[in-house]
Amino acid sequence: MSAPALQLPRTLRLSDGSEITLRALQRTDRDAMLAFTASLPEHDLLFLRIDIADPDVIDVWLDNIDLGGIVTIVAERDGRILGYASLHMANAHWSRHVGELRVLIGEELRGKGLGRALTEAIFAQALDHGIEKMVAQMTIDQKGAIATFEELGFHPEALLRDHVKDRRGEKHDLLVYAHDVAAFQSQLDAYGVTEAAGGGC
Repeated sequence: MSAPALQLPRTLRLSDGSEITLRALQRTDRDAMLAFTASLPEHDLLFLRIDIADPDVIDVWLDNIDLGGIVTIVAERDGRILGYASLHMANAHWSRHVGELRVLIGEELRGKGLGRALTEAIFAQALDHGIEKMVAQMTIDQKGAIATFEELGFHPEALLRDHVKDRRGEKHDLLVYAHDVAAFQSQLDAYGVTEAAGGGC
């Protein structure tokens, strides 16, 4: 039986003492999400399969949330979105046990524990949705993200050389990390962050 998802919304205290709210992304967040994605350095977007700075892409993203194909948790402060984590679920029946994790944090909040908190929250959602394996992609020079994922138990599964190209035409290697979702439950318990939810996702 899957564990219940972490209760949302929830207030999180970061390592610098400031607070931020974690909650589900809503359709009314469209403009705030576009403002966030527009603020990100180009390099942060290289490992994504879609251009999240495109308004049409955000609209499709919100549609997929309504259809149950994506779960997204945002980090919000004073009406601004400052980071997010998404669980993308496969349509094909042979890979429905696999979910793709995507996490992006604004530059001003990096290194303060937000990435870890968002990852833990989305893993709880994965457990609630019956996901057995989580995969994540990042470029090889994203040292902070790699360190966070490895601390959470992710292991490298593939290295795709010259797999992404930036707008200057430079190629970058892409790392694929994976984690057994069921095993992650014990880590959530160890960190003391699991709690009953008021109702599913």
